[in-house]
Amino acid sequence: MNGLIINEEFLQQLETLQTLVKNNVAGLFGGNHQTKNFGSSCEFADYRDYIPGDDITKIDWNAFARFEKLYLKLFLDERQRHTRIYIDASRSMAYGKGKKDEQALKIAAALAYLSVCEMDKVSIYLIRGGVADCIISGMLGKDSYIGSIGKLNFVEFDGDACISDAILPSAVGYGDGLSVIISDFLTDNNFEDAVNFLASKRRDILCVQVLSKEELNPKARGKMHFFDSENTEKYYRKNINRDIMRAYKEALEFVQSRISSLCHSRGADYMLVSADDSVFEIFFNKLINMGVVK
Repeated sequence: MNGLIINEEFLQQLETLQTLVKNNVAGLFGGNHQTKNFGSSCEFADYRDYIPGDDITKIDWNAFARFEKLYLKLFLDERQRHTRIYIDASRSMAYGKGKKDEQALKIAAALAYLSVCEMDKVSIYLIRGGVADCIISGMLGKDSYIGSIGKLNFVEFDGDACISDAILPSAVGYGDGLSVIISDFLTDNNFEDAVNFLASKRRDILCVQVLSKEELNPKARGKMHFFDSENTEKYYRKNINRDIMRAYKEALEFVQSRISSLCHSRGADYMLVSADDSVFEIFFNKLINMGVVK
C-alpha cells in the first residue's frame, strides 16, 4: 500500500463527517444506547410497587402523598456499546486498481471514529484464514483513537479468509453494540454462519461488501488468463465475449443477492460499496438511504 491511508487529512475529514452526522441525523451513532432494562440513568421509565429492601431514595414521595402507597421510580439503563469491526484481510481485497483494501480500511476507521465520538468502545479485527486477529482492542475516546487507529496503515492483505471460522470462536458480547463485517464476500467459504451467530447474540449487524470498479463493471475482452487471487493454482482461461460477460454479471448479482437476502432475513443491514466511493458518499447517500443512519 503506497503512503498512509489514515493520515492527518483523512482524520480532518472524519471530524467534518462526525459534525455533519451529529447535526443532521440520529441513528446508530447519535443515540444514548438505552436498553429495555432498568438502571440508574436520569430518564424516567415507569413505576412499580415498593418491596422491602428496595432503595428508599427511589421512592416517589409525591405519588405516596396522592395514593398513600409506596411506588418505586424506574429509570432506563444506559449502557456503553461495543462496536466490533471485522476486516477481511485476504489477498482478494487488494485486487484491482480501485484499491478495495484502502476503502475497507477507510470505512473501518470512519465507523470507529463515529463510535468513539459517542463514547462507545471499539475493537478492530483482521480476518486471516480462520482467525480473527484483534489489532485494536477496547479503544475508547478520541485520544485513544488517535493513538491507535494508525495501526490500520500497516495492514497487509494476503492469503485467504474464512469469516465464519474466524468469528464464531471469538467473544462478541450479547446485545451490546454493532458488529461490522467488511469484505468483498467473493468466496466459497462460509460466511452465513457468522451472520447467524451475531444475530443470535442480538447484536446490530452491518455487512459492507466492497468491490473494485473492475469487478463491478469489467472491461476485459478477448483471450484472457485469470488466476484466483487467493489460490493461484486455480485459474481460468477463456475467450471473453458477450455471453461470458453476461454470465459473469449474473453470477455477481447472485453473490450480491446471497449476502443481501441473508442480512435481510436476519434483521441485519447490507451495503454495497465501490472502491471509488468517497467516505462522505457512503455515509450520506448509502447509509442514510438505507436507514442505518437516519
